[in-house]
Amino acid sequence: MPVFASRFAPGVPGKHFVQVAFIVDDVEAAAMRWVETTGIGPFLMVPHVQLAEYSYRGEKREGLDFSVALAQSGGIQIELIQQHCDSPSAYRDTIAKGAQGFHHLAIYCDDYDAAYAHYRDKGFVTSVDGMFGPLRFSYVDTSAAIGCMVELVERHDSQTEFFQRIAAAADGWDGVTAPLRPGFPS
Repeated sequence: MPVFASRFAPGVPGKHFVQVAFIVDDVEAAAMRWVETTGIGPFLMVPHVQLAEYSYRGEKREGLDFSVALAQSGGIQIELIQQHCDSPSAYRDTIAKGAQGFHHLAIYCDDYDAAYAHYRDKGFVTSVDGMFGPLRFSYVDTSAAIGCMVELVERHDSQTEFFQRIAAAADGWDGVTAPLRPGFPS
């Protein structure tokens, strides 16, 4: 059975965490360090994601520019994030510019509104709310309670397909061939 078929893998909605994420200063170099150190890979690269509009702590903002690298390790997805701009963000809330470290755990939500309400009802605020195409996401600032943020990602078929491609790339990977790959090849 391929790794992405597990009910606890990215691309499968639920209340479980499917991703651990780290802020890095150079996404490509960090991905290669992960490959060399852990053997996890390959990393699918998504350079310069542009959020034209998002909400930062309830205030509308423009122009968040960041890159991500994603790989699968069993039922957990590893995400590396490099913010390129100085815009306020959930990333800068806990990891200073130029520093690196663990940032968040992510939940892939079948019922985004219920998951969002769960955290809000417990008194947590969102650092960032935004849209990736048709799907919603938010970073809930749970750092005072659990030491990191929680990202909520709304289930969508296109996102599920992407998560499954990340997992499929890792399934049977030889640890050497093409350790960095385009996330969305042309």
